Amino acid sequence: MSSGKDPLPPYFNISPAKAAQRLSEPIDTARFAKAAAFAAKGRQDLAERGYAPDGRKRLRRFSTWEVCRYLIPVAPAHFRRVLLKNPDLPQGQGEGNSKWFSLDDVLRLRDHFATEGAAGREYRPWRPEGLPAKTIAVANFKGGVGKTSTAAHLAMSAALDGYKVLVIDLDSQGSMTSIMGGKVADEWSTAFPLLAKDYALALQDENRVREAAGQTPLPFDETLTEALTLSATDLIQKTHWPNIDLLGAQLNLYWAEFQVPVWRMGLRGWPLWDALGNALANDGILESYDIIILDTPPALGYLTINALAAADILLVPLGASFLEFDSTGRFFDMLYSTFASVEEGENAARRRDGLPEMRFEWDAVRAIITRFDAAQQTDLANVIQAYFGDFMTTYRQELTAMVGQAGEQVNGIYEADYREFNRETYVRGRETFDRTWAEVKELILGTWWRDLQMQQADEAAEVREQAHG
Repeated sequence: MSSGKDPLPPYFNISPAKAAQRLSEPIDTARFAKAAAFAAKGRQDLAERGYAPDGRKRLRRFSTWEVCRYLIPVAPAHFRRVLLKNPDLPQGQGEGNSKWFSLDDVLRLRDHFATEGAAGREYRPWRPEGLPAKTIAVANFKGGVGKTSTAAHLAMSAALDGYKVLVIDLDSQGSMTSIMGGKVADEWSTAFPLLAKDYALALQDENRVREAAGQTPLPFDETLTEALTLSATDLIQKTHWPNIDLLGAQLNLYWAEFQVPVWRMGLRGWPLWDALGNALANDGILESYDIIILDTPPALGYLTINALAAADILLVPLGASFLEFDSTGRFFDMLYSTFASVEEGENAARRRDGLPEMRFEWDAVRAIITRFDAAQQTDLANVIQAYFGDFMTTYRQELTAMVGQAGEQVNGIYEADYREFNRETYVRGRETFDRTWAEVKELILGTWWRDLQMQQADEAAEVREQAHG
C-alpha cells in the first residue's frame, strides 16, 4: 500500500490547459521540409566526424601486428625480413618495428607472398576461376536488427580477406551509403535505373511483337529512354576501401516501390523480380567482383524481392527476443507465400506454352543472432536455435562496447584504430565479426565448390556426348 509521502507517478495530475500552452501551432506539411533540412545538416555533421578535413572518408592504416595476426598468415619477424630483402615492396610508414600499411599495400604484399611464400599457406582467399560472384542478400522486414551493420562488416571482412566486393544499398534511408562514404545525388545514381532498364527492354520486346501483329505499341516515356543509356557500371562508385565499390541509395530510391507495380500493370508479362539479377548478369558485374552484398530495406517490398531473387545466399539478422523471433518467423512465412505465388503463376503460363517450369532457389539461408548478451539472452537464443535449426548460424554476434562506439562514429569495427581501445577490447570486438565472417565464408566457399563440381561434371558429360556423337 502506498504511503502519503510517495510521489504520484508523472502521468497523474497533468493540466490540460497547461499542456495546451506548451503546444506549438498545428504542424503543416512545410514544417516537415524545415525538419528535414535541419536533419540533413546534422546528418552531414555527424557523418563527417572522424573524416578527413575535406569531408571524405579515409581508411586507416594497419600495423605490422594487425597485418601478421589478421591479414597475412606470416610471423612478424619473417614479415620484416621479407620487406628488408625486397625494397620494392611496400615498406609501411613509421619507424623501427612499428610500421603501418595501407590496405593497398596489404593487397600487394598478399600477391607477393602468394607467389613467393610457403606452399600451403592461404595468402589469398580461394576463388574458382570462371564462376560468377556470389551474391548475398541481408534481409529482414523488422528494423533495428543489425541488418546494415552486419552487411557492412561482411563487406569489410571480405575485403580484408582479399576479395573484391560490391555493396548495393537498396534501402532509401542510405545508411550503408553513409558508412561507405558514398555520395548519391538522386535516384539516377541508385539501383532505380537498373529496374527501369529491365522494364524498358521487356517493353521493347513486347512492342516488337505488337508491331509484327499490327497492334498499337505500349507507351515508352523519357524515364525508360534514359534508363536504356545506363548500365550498372555507370552507377557504381569507388569507396575509401580499395577493394569495395558501392552502388548507393538515397531517399528518392523509394519511388521504385511505387513505380514498379505501375510498370507491372502496364506489362503483365514483365518478371519484375528478375530486374536486379538481370542487370548484374548482363552488365558483367558477376564477373567483375568476387562477392556482392545487398543491403535491403526493412520491408518485403519490390526492392527486397529483387534482392532476394538475385541472391545466392540469404542472411537474416535478428535479436534474441521473442518479438524479433516472432517477426522473423513471419518474414519466412511471407517469403514462402510471395515466391510460391510467383512460381505458381509463372509455371501455369509456362505449362500452357510447353516451357520448362521455373523455381527460385538459394544456395543457403542462415538466420544470425545479433546484439547478443550472453548473460541475459542465452536461454532464449537456445530456444530460437532449436526452432530454426539448420537455418541458424552457430555463432551469435555479441554486443561489445566497441560495436556501439563504432556505430556512433559511422564506422565499421575494422575501421577503428585499435589504439583507441585496450588490446583485449579490440580483439574481442573484432572477434564477434571475424567469427560471423568465418561462417559466411564457409558458405561461400562450399557453394562455389559445389558449383565447380557440377560444372566439371557437365563438361565431362558434354565431352562424352561429343565422343559418342
